[in-house]
Amino acid sequence: MTNRTPDAPRIDGDRLLRRIEALATIGPIDGGGSCRLALTDEDRAGRDLVVAWMHDLDLDVRVDGIGNVVGVRPGRIDGPPVMTGSHIDTVRTGGRYDGNLGVLAGLEVIETLEQQDIQTENPFAVAFFTDEEGSRFPPDMLGSLVYVGGMAVEEALDIVGIDGAVVGKELDRIGYQGPFPCPGPAPRAFVELHIEQGPVLEAAGTTIGAVTGVQGISWTELVITGQSNHAGTTPMDLRHDPGYVAAAIAYHVRQMAVRMGGRQVATVGRLELHPNLVNVVAASASMTVDLRNTDEQLLREAEAELARTVTDLAAAEGVKVVDRTLARFEPVEFDTRVIDMVAGAAADLGHTVQRMPSGAGHDAQMMARVCPTGMVFVPSRDGISHNPAEHTDPEHLVAGANVLMRTLLALDASDLAGSGSGVTA
Repeated sequence: MTNRTPDAPRIDGDRLLRRIEALATIGPIDGGGSCRLALTDEDRAGRDLVVAWMHDLDLDVRVDGIGNVVGVRPGRIDGPPVMTGSHIDTVRTGGRYDGNLGVLAGLEVIETLEQQDIQTENPFAVAFFTDEEGSRFPPDMLGSLVYVGGMAVEEALDIVGIDGAVVGKELDRIGYQGPFPCPGPAPRAFVELHIEQGPVLEAAGTTIGAVTGVQGISWTELVITGQSNHAGTTPMDLRHDPGYVAAAIAYHVRQMAVRMGGRQVATVGRLELHPNLVNVVAASASMTVDLRNTDEQLLREAEAELARTVTDLAAAEGVKVVDRTLARFEPVEFDTRVIDMVAGAAADLGHTVQRMPSGAGHDAQMMARVCPTGMVFVPSRDGISHNPAEHTDPEHLVAGANVLMRTLLALDASDLAGSGSGVTA
């Protein structure tokens, strides 16, 4: 093998697009999207396909106790790898690029190095992490959280999903509870390529986002219990209506986010009433509230306001509320050296570039706890994601993969020192 030259090679864009299409056919849904909830049969089929591609490249494939999969290509020296990757699980109404792009672009980087007979100084690794979406098993980014030691694997294996399934049993059922230990070894560095999932890059006409960090995330589940009664015979002042309380909470958090402004966002993503009948005052309501902000103090203020609002509404309506934290992650700032490398790689390749935070959670925010970390964003048409209509133009997919390759090679050649800049586990 030859040593790496300063000019990074270019990936095979057609091959990358073919792999994206092939993975999208697993768990297909109407509109061209995919549904591969974590640890389902569809997730197993997607894993099997990606692992087969890893074996085709003669990677050393390692599966750990929470089902994270890491494929390693050796370097000239034996040490921590320069790592890339993302996830291949989806939400129920998923598109074909969220997560998948980062994993498949990582494979494309490694295949390009192999084809051009380029030896890197350090090992290179591509990973996909278990249950990044958190749609079936809370919290999101579960696999990468366990990988960095933020949650014990024993605790994670006992998590019960929305359908009553248990993480450990499902991992065993699909054959992906591996022998490698958790936490996993810290990489030399980690870079994740991802679609933006927002409208900023497209609106600005910019090709590459050099991601500066990730918003803090707070997920709360509220179960509201009142008194079911006849919708026609129960006077309004004698009702104990969970449906009303849930609606009032949803309205309040929306108004709160608008009032706070800045990067504060708030979402009620799930709301279920029981018995859910047109002429019956509900007996109970179950809902989730998703709060996010890049500023930890402001996020805490939003959480406190939500708590006060819930308490006041429950007392006024005479209902009982039980709350449960589903996920809580502080904001993360990525390593400035890696951010600079991403921006530099984009500029060297002739792409417009913008430094920006991420509004969505990503595995990279977990990896930032243990190693220098960054992300590469490419535009999302109309900012749409978690939707079969999710789309990124092929030239942007290829551009992102080439920026990823150039960044990884720069990291391989650099003299990195120091651990990740995010919140410690």
